[in-house]
Amino acid sequence: MVTRREFLELCAAVFAQNALDGGRHVGVVPFADAEQNPPFHTLMDEGLDARLYTDLSGLRSDSLVTPNDKFFVRTAFPDQLDASRPWSIDVSGLVRKPSALSLADLEPLVERQGPFVTECAGNSDPRNYGLMSAAEWAGAPFAKLLDRLQPAPGATRVRISGFDGHSAVPRSSLPGASWVFTVDQLTSAGAFLATQMNGELLPRNHGWPVRLLVPGWYGCTCIKWVNEIALVNDDEPATRQMREFAARTHQDGTPRLAREFVPAAMDLAALPVRIEKWLVSDRLRYRVIGIVWGGARVPQRLRIRFRSSEPFNGFNVSQAPPSPRTWGLWSYDWQPAAPGLYQIVLKPEEGIASRRLDLYFYTRSVRIDEV
Repeated sequence: MVTRREFLELCAAVFAQNALDGGRHVGVVPFADAEQNPPFHTLMDEGLDARLYTDLSGLRSDSLVTPNDKFFVRTAFPDQLDASRPWSIDVSGLVRKPSALSLADLEPLVERQGPFVTECAGNSDPRNYGLMSAAEWAGAPFAKLLDRLQPAPGATRVRISGFDGHSAVPRSSLPGASWVFTVDQLTSAGAFLATQMNGELLPRNHGWPVRLLVPGWYGCTCIKWVNEIALVNDDEPATRQMREFAARTHQDGTPRLAREFVPAAMDLAALPVRIEKWLVSDRLRYRVIGIVWGGARVPQRLRIRFRSSEPFNGFNVSQAPPSPRTWGLWSYDWQPAAPGLYQIVLKPEEGIASRRLDLYFYTRSVRIDEV
């Protein structure tokens, strides 16, 4: 596994080589409608309606891990959760004997999991796409917990649930946090019960004291405040949360049974986060900086265009992620033909699955006043 220090050193070296030769950085061009952004890194509202948006524009080669206080929030700590009581996770369903897991049971199994990206499946605000962040996690791998669950014959799936009691009546979501996985989905993804985030105990708004994390899957599957693990069979109904997020996780309609759901995995995706203005030999040049994440393998190339009448141009990813679990940076030097409004659209290489990029999901607009 690549260490964080090695990763940052590699990032810095690659980005330094990619600087505009002899140029001088003279500013940043805002994306269209950026003035309408909500305040970044500020928790707004409460309960299921709570949101905290991460400002992605500041991502650089030496700051690809999001501090805990700036990590996005989709649902805040449930006010009906009694934090003074000892925590336990009920183990039920198709098991040889119902039991409970305490934090002390998890502690000997906790391992460093490295950095990876978490993105809300509803990360759809084109002004910022701020419901995504990356952190370094530690937790107990699900594969090491399986024997302790004592599955009974017929147990083929796992329903993982979290406490979701909020006093405020929600306007934007439905109460009830749970998702059903196959055992193989959890083990092959490297899922774990997290207890630490960026070297600290989980903050309350991020699932304290324990949350499920499924690398490479959307955040709606990464259940916070985990309090129940149930072993179930192939006839298990889809949960309310699965049905609510069916469209956002690219399901075919709203399946009735959990087995009819395809994995809520993130395909390869890319997003511009910053447009830098450079002065090179007394001429303005522009550099688009972005992030790339998701998919089954580390991307080496992307394609970009700025107007629908133009073809896509391929380019190399200058700072590829160290693994598909996390994000990397890309840059593209751009000389607009004339002032005007442009739309930045990314595509993967031919033959690589990207349901969201195929839908132009992460398109961002920018107005260029000087060329």
